[in-house]
Amino acid sequence: MLPQDPYLLLSVVNTKLRDEFDSLEELCQVQQVDMDEMSQRLAAIGYRYIPEQNRFGSC
Repeated sequence: MLPQDPYLLLSVVNTKLRDEFDSLEELCQVQQVDMDEMSQRLAAIGYRYIPEQNRFGSC
């Protein structure tokens, strides 16, 4: 289960993307999380997914 706090979510997601998953889509499928919802939650704190870097970075 992923954290509800957006800043903790950012940290956990970026760590999982770095260490365990090759893409956001793969992470969301395995974790059974809606990719659009997660992206919106992180966009609300100024972060967006950067596919080339496989991480969320500041906008």
